[in-house]
Amino acid sequence: MAESAKKVAQQAEDRLEQVAESVRGQFARILDGRFTDKIKDGRFLDQVDHGIDRARADERLRKQGGSPS
Repeated sequence: MAESAKKVAQQAEDRLEQVAESVRGQFARILDGRFTDKIKDGRFLDQVDHGIDRARADERLRKQGGSPS
């Protein structure tokens, strides 16, 4: 009888591990998709840094004799 209890316990443990792996995979896909969507939507763009880069490009253009757009 003790042997059958060990077998049932082992099967339950194996099944729980499979469920846990499945949940981890689904959770990772959900988070990855949301994070990727945020990046693609440009939500992490820092407008201040973009403005500084644009100002530097404009200044470089002025020094070369052109006019910034």
